[in-house]
Amino acid sequence: MALLSSAPSPAVILLCFWAVIISPAASLTCSSQKFSGNQVYSNCLDLPSLSSYLHFSYDSANTTLSIGFVATPSKSSGWISWAINPKDTGMAGSQSLVAYKNSSTGGVQFRTYDVASYSSIVPKDLSFEVWDTSAVSRSDGSLAIFAKIKVPVNLAASGKINQVWQVGPSVGTDGTLAKHDFAAANLQAKGTLDLKSGQSTAGSGGNDKLKKKNIHGILNAVSWGILFPLGAIIARYVRTFESADPAWFYLHAFCQVSAYAIGVAGWATGLKLGSESSGITYSTHRNIGIALFVLATVQIFALFIRPKKDHKYRFYWNIYHHSFGYAILVLGIFNVFKGLDMLSPQHKWRTAYMIVIIALGGISLLLEAITWAVVLKRKSTKSTKPYDGYNNDN
Repeated sequence: MALLSSAPSPAVILLCFWAVIISPAASLTCSSQKFSGNQVYSNCLDLPSLSSYLHFSYDSANTTLSIGFVATPSKSSGWISWAINPKDTGMAGSQSLVAYKNSSTGGVQFRTYDVASYSSIVPKDLSFEVWDTSAVSRSDGSLAIFAKIKVPVNLAASGKINQVWQVGPSVGTDGTLAKHDFAAANLQAKGTLDLKSGQSTAGSGGNDKLKKKNIHGILNAVSWGILFPLGAIIARYVRTFESADPAWFYLHAFCQVSAYAIGVAGWATGLKLGSESSGITYSTHRNIGIALFVLATVQIFALFIRPKKDHKYRFYWNIYHHSFGYAILVLGIFNVFKGLDMLSPQHKWRTAYMIVIIALGGISLLLEAITWAVVLKRKSTKSTKPYDGYNNDN
């Protein structure tokens, strides 16, 4: 039981990783929004994501679309954008109207951007005519973009356009837009706008990718975030009870091998998502994921090279096995929270995972106390037991 005093308690490690961030969302509707200058539009839409709103009027006689777009940047120094994609449904290839606060003047800057790809977003004239452009800051912290657009002939003929909207965190001094988040709300910020009926349908292009992200998140949360810590708890505490030997070992091995198998599946889905998301990189999350895969693979080999208890190399094996195990425990929980930050699911999912981690931490604290009580009692019994002529080492 010497390892009890040399290894840190999983309770301490588990309880270092919990925090709750709840951001209340404002509830508005486009019909409650008013603009100065007697700007009135025949249609308004509460867009389905990013708390954004579109006001528009369409003159089919001269194919002119007048728009007023309202959204709140993800940070006070950030940007908002509304775009038409003439050929596709996503952001890549879109012709964008962008507004942001100018850091030097304090005013609101309006610019047009040609989003050729996620890695190439540059200020540029659009492929169609735009005039009467302006942008203003509103009292609630949101920004508004106003413009008139000459709808391209082919889109005017169909009466429908692919719209994309987005919000981002910051703008460089040269006008470079910092990448927006790729959470569910951001991926769903697109749809088809029917110019004649004034209705909009939500885009489905991001749903498949979102489903893959959810699968990736669930697999890794179960693997690195739950099963690995559970296996560590079993190895540290259950084996204290002599009656649990060797059952604790098989339970420990089952948890860790299952966690590894599920983790490999989650890792593979992450690689797939990365290959399908050109120009989108989460370096920290990716690098930790690679480190976890390598550490866990080496750790699995511990099952096959484990020396017997009395072997001279068992001490060094213990150091290697426990060091790698606690590294996986810490990195795994940390990376699950990084993934939750990226995916931005409903708060109930973050809360549910935190409850699981806190529960495991509480169980660890309880078992830590019980384990030390058992060990100290066992040592006390051995030290006070009288010599009977048989208790010798010969």
